[in-house]
Parts: sequence; structure tokens; C-alpha cells
Amino acid sequence: MAQPPRLRKAGIKTRTQTALFYTLLFSSLLLLSCNKPAASTEEVTEIHIPRGAGGVGFLPLLVMEKYSLIERQAKEAGISNIRVKWIDLGGPAVMNDALLSGAADFIAAGPPAFIILWDRTRDSAKVMGVAAMSSLPMYLNARADHLKKLDDVTEKDKIAVTAVKVSIPSIIMQMYARNKYGAAQFSRFDKYTVTMSHPDAVLALLSGSGAIDAHFTSPPFHQRERKDPRVHTIMTSDEVMGGSTTFTMLSTTTAFREKNPRVYASVLKALDEAIDVIVNDREDAADILLASTAEGGFSRDEVIALMKDPSVKFTTAPENVLKYAEFMHDAGSIQKRPASWKDLFFPEIQDSPGS
Repeated sequence: MAQPPRLRKAGIKTRTQTALFYTLLFSSLLLLSCNKPAASTEEVTEIHIPRGAGGVGFLPLLVMEKYSLIERQAKEAGISNIRVKWIDLGGPAVMNDALLSGAADFIAAGPPAFIILWDRTRDSAKVMGVAAMSSLPMYLNARADHLKKLDDVTEKDKIAVTAVKVSIPSIIMQMYARNKYGAAQFSRFDKYTVTMSHPDAVLALLSGSGAIDAHFTSPPFHQRERKDPRVHTIMTSDEVMGGSTTFTMLSTTTAFREKNPRVYASVLKALDEAIDVIVNDREDAADILLASTAEGGFSRDEVIALMKDPSVKFTTAPENVLKYAEFMHDAGSIQKRPASWKDLFFPEIQDSPGS
């Protein structure tokens, strides 16, 4: 039934008022939302990563750089404009400073240096482990005839390490001293150590200049030194640790991970991909390593043989990292004693068979 004209006009007026009300309401809500500060969802488009101290333990970083693996993973995650700047920087103390100052976004170092940084930043930057990168032994090589074992070191002897007191070699010697001479003597050999990069220490040891008498080093520098018949090995890190042990690992700050979840995930995936490249093509990996250490006097066959050494492993699973932390706590180097290796690493890696 058709409505009377008066009622039709009233209905039109009512509908018009209702429409106007909702239009004004929508406009008000839109204005409020525009004035409200928006949560930032943008992630960094440039990251800085040091290449590390050199040697086979840092090979995954070299592979990531050569094949632009971070950029590839970031692109798949929807970040097409990311730039990765690789920095020539090595040594635990220097890289720790770089991470805390913002000069680097990720750093690779040995577990001892990382553990100190983890402990000291628990109430500030909250540095945590991203993943392990490599596991391999370190070798204490000596040129002096009287050095048959670490205990033979004298006041005249100097042992080159990448960082006094906090590097893997320094901690290994402290562990050895504690085990043999008691807890009060853990720092017994610290006074004999001097800081020196691996390439510089190789030259110093082989030259016989007297600057150093021994060098606690890693592959391939170990193999280069042992080519000289005057050099002999008096200790390995695996002997002291009781098995395969993480040599290098990647870390970053909690703030970086929280603010840049896709970039963080891209770096971790790129690390996994780099390890796959190394494991599946040892010769290509050897060529990449050889190019990075051209001054070391290594032949291609030597580096390929190194890559096939079963004691040299590439894995994101941490090995014996907790053992380092427990010792460092007992020695007073750190205040917090982690209950598990998982206390040291971000969640993404915690399903791995770590230790």
C-alpha cells in the first residue's frame, strides 16, 4: 500500500537525518584515527655486520656476503630494499663495542666474549645469541723447544691470543689451570698472553723474531704454522672441553630483534642457507675461504683438505657453550649463571640439540 504524501516526506526526512548522523560519526572517527600516533611497522633497510677475525670459523659470513643471501631472504620476506654493509673488523672487544655503539647490528665472535656481553647487558641492551656458526678445535702451537706443554711456559715466553682474558684461548687456558692447579690458580697463564690477530701472529711465530713464542690459533692458520717443522702443537681446545665446541656464533641486541623481526629472521635463514652451501659444496667454500686469506700462503688443495676435516663443523646448534658460561661464573668473570644454554639464545634456535 502506498504511503500518504505526508508520511513519505517524514520518512525521507528521518532517513536523511540518520545518514547525516552516521556520516558525521564516521568523519569524527576518521579524524581521531588520523590524529592518533601510528605504530611504526617499518624495519631498517641497512644493516652492518663485521666479517670477524678471519679464518674458517667465519666462513658462513663470507658465503652470506658473496651470494647476497641476506638480501635474498629479506626480499622473500617483503623487504626488497635492504642493504648489507660488511665491515672489516675483528677481535672480540672491538666487535662488542661496535654492537653496543650501534656501529654493528650483528657480530660474530667466540662464546666467551659473547657470554661476557650477555652478562653485562642483561639490564640494558640485552644481547643474546642468534645461533652458532661453527665448531672446531683451536691449537696452541709453539716454536720454542722447551715448550712441550702449557706448564713449561716461563716468564720470558709470550703466547698470542686474539684477546687477553676473554677470548676462547684465554678461557681454555684458565680452565686448564683450574683443573690442574685449583680454582684459585685459574688465571695462572693470563700474564703470559698478548693480544694479536691471527695473521700477524702467524708471521710473528714463523719469523722467529722473538715477539711471541706460541700462538693459540684456529684453522687454517694452524695448518699454515704446522707446515714449518720447527712448530709443534702442545694443546687443543677440544682436549680441555671434552669434545666438539662452538668456535664462532652470531649475536645481536634484543631491541634489534624486536624492532626488526623480518630482518632478524632473514639473517638467521641466510645463515642456515650459507651452512647448506658449505656442506654441499666444499670446493666452492674452500675457494671463498682461500680468497679471504690469500696472504696466508695456503694452496687450494690445503684448504679443500681443511674443509673435509671431520673436526671442522658448521652448525647453528650451540655446543658446550653452557660449559663456558658455568666456568666463567665460577671464576667471577660473569655475575649471572645461566641455568641452561637456552638462557643465552633467542627462541628461534632453541629447538636445536644445543648444549
